[in-house]
Amino acid sequence: MPIFARNREMGVQSFVIKLLNNNCSELDALVEGPRLDRRVNLTVVVLVVPEVDGEMRFDEAFTAVTKEFSANGVGVVLSEARRLEDVVLGFRWLGEMRFARARLKHFQPMGGGFYRAGFKLTEMIHAVDHPQLQKMFV
Repeated sequence: MPIFARNREMGVQSFVIKLLNNNCSELDALVEGPRLDRRVNLTVVVLVVPEVDGEMRFDEAFTAVTKEFSANGVGVVLSEARRLEDVVLGFRWLGEMRFARARLKHFQPMGGGFYRAGFKLTEMIHAVDHPQLQKMFV
């Protein structure tokens, strides 16, 4: 392998390590303080149904991707600035959709037009109680 190719590869590796270190959740704890519960990085598609005054806004539903999960929360990456206080989140599980009501805990820009929304999951919702939810699949 030519020496210049090795130098380019080392440059890429150095950049990736710096990128990972600057976005590492363990390092965030040094700045923000330790979290009480652990996070699991997991990226899955999620259906987001806004809820206003207890009413689900099915015509405003959209899809997003998750970033991480905790025992009672989820971080969601949004492709535009949508400050949603209350939502119903839909997850595909074993070929079916499962829904959970959630409340916004934090919202921040990530750059490039993306935003991170942290939601606290408050309760499971049964689709049979909401006929329109039964029709919503990701």
